[in-house]
Amino acid sequence: MSTIEYSVDVRVPISVAYNQWTQFETFPEFMEGVESVKQLTDTRAAWRAEIAGVKREFETEITEQHPDKRVAWHTLDKPKHSGVVTFHRLDDTVTRITLEMVYDPEGFVEVAGDWLQLVRMRVEADMRRFKEFIESRGSETGAWRGDVPNTPGASAQPHTRPADSDTPPLPGTGYPEGSGGASPA
Repeated sequence: MSTIEYSVDVRVPISVAYNQWTQFETFPEFMEGVESVKQLTDTRAAWRAEIAGVKREFETEITEQHPDKRVAWHTLDKPKHSGVVTFHRLDDTVTRITLEMVYDPEGFVEVAGDWLQLVRMRVEADMRRFKEFIESRGSETGAWRGDVPNTPGASAQPHTRPADSDTPPLPGTGYPEGSGGASPA
């Protein structure tokens, strides 16, 4: 298993950043290799993507979602990955978005791509492209503000911070100062 954690500060209010992130069908506009995302239900989406040179189709399920706070997911099939995106209000016009993703590369090509940090570089570039996308627009293309409570028995999700905290995580820990949280493993 490999883990990627990356944060980017975007110059839009937290609700704008969060609302745009919930528009999964726009992901191909800023995520390299994502060919399409089709929203199947409020909590499920079908993806077509190219990962480390390998074309994949898979479904994801939202396991926890709280407006302006976090969106956590996991795949229902291969390639196995899960993650959480958290939103931290820095001020009225700047939001820190932190993504933590755990994935399991399969086969020689994906393992080699992981070893060469290709997936990490792609995810970091995708986050920077999201920043450019939302800042250039200044407003979201839509929003889904439904609340999905943490699903009991769901795959273990990375937890970068308590869901009710507005404090940005300390660098390298994922937890806000004074939270008592340990660094995610």
